[in-house]
Amino acid sequence: MIRFDILTVFPEMFASPCGCSLLKKAADRGLIAIHLHDIRVHAEDRHHMTDDAPYGGGGGMVMKVEPIDRTLQSVPVTGEDVPIILMTPQGERFCQKTAEELAGHPQLILICGHYEGVDERVRTHLATREISIGDYVLTGGELSALVIVDAVSRLVPGVLGNCESASSDSFSMGLLEYPHYTRPAQYRGWEVPEVLLSGNHREIEAWRRREALQRTRIKRPDLLNERALTIEEKRWLDK
Repeated sequence: MIRFDILTVFPEMFASPCGCSLLKKAADRGLIAIHLHDIRVHAEDRHHMTDDAPYGGGGGMVMKVEPIDRTLQSVPVTGEDVPIILMTPQGERFCQKTAEELAGHPQLILICGHYEGVDERVRTHLATREISIGDYVLTGGELSALVIVDAVSRLVPGVLGNCESASSDSFSMGLLEYPHYTRPAQYRGWEVPEVLLSGNHREIEAWRRREALQRTRIKRPDLLNERALTIEEKRWLDK
């Protein structure tokens, strides 16, 4: 079981995504637990302000360090070395390898930035890690946090109906995933590859590996530079 503690000024953004599909089923079965912590509750002024104008001037507002720190102190920590992750465009790029690493922790704490950003003291004194889901800017860290929750949750044993699904996903083996087909075998003249109908599991496995290699070579050749190819895989690509 893995526990997610999410610090946010908009906890309502998580209601629908976390209340349906695999995340809800996983939570109902006790495989994951998602706890939302409203940063506004820990703002001590009468207006519950969580942001203020930046020192030195400039556009936008900056999230204050005090309410974030107080919210963090209210989160029950289940063990040692719990990652405290700040969602920020300046963080390390999130990828499948990172998701697999994070899935090894029993608890993750995610801080959702907003507005122009967060007070630098959150980054330097409170967060232990910074993660970005891509080279673009969102209105807040809530969507980024949801991406991490979803990607990590599906790696928790028992969350997916088929235990092999996660291991065969794109990027899990350093390749894009092979093509998938289902019934009907023919539709509008578009046919399913004959090998998939053969029942020969050895040939099917070989076909899937070749297709994964070919798809990666065409769409993401950079991934092949990071993968140690077998002699057989090199032979397939040469053909």
